[in-house]
Amino acid sequence: MNGNRRAFSLRTGRFSERGQIYVVTTVTEGRLAHFEDLQLGRLLVKEMRAAEQAGRLSSLAWVVMPDHLHWLFELRTGSLGDVVGRVKARSGYAISTRLALQGPLWQKGHYDRALRKEEDLRQAARYIIANPLRAGLVQRVADYPLWDAVWL
Repeated sequence: MNGNRRAFSLRTGRFSERGQIYVVTTVTEGRLAHFEDLQLGRLLVKEMRAAEQAGRLSSLAWVVMPDHLHWLFELRTGSLGDVVGRVKARSGYAISTRLALQGPLWQKGHYDRALRKEEDLRQAARYIIANPLRAGLVQRVADYPLWDAVWL
């Protein structure tokens, strides 16, 4: 399936609801591990925090992996696509400028899942922040530099 069709299929049936909690995953183009560089990961985190400070979302937990982002947040304003698209665009610009990239930083689209009311938010957050452990990048979550959760 070509990239444009796939990106469109990711949007099909997508509905944004203010106050809804979402788990979002987005991946770098070609799954390149740009965020192995801590400074580049921090540029992404800066844009995530800017979206929160602007009142677009309330971030609950996230982890920046070498080639992708997992993010748990409550949508406050705008649409899910607009919020994620803005963070990807702004971080993509900052990082592409730093690296002198010729192509895009991010793959088109993103994956999202709305959490049901009965789902345990802390369990979802633990799953997200444990990604570096499951990937074998660290022995303890505390040893991984690019994650956060509101409960800690």
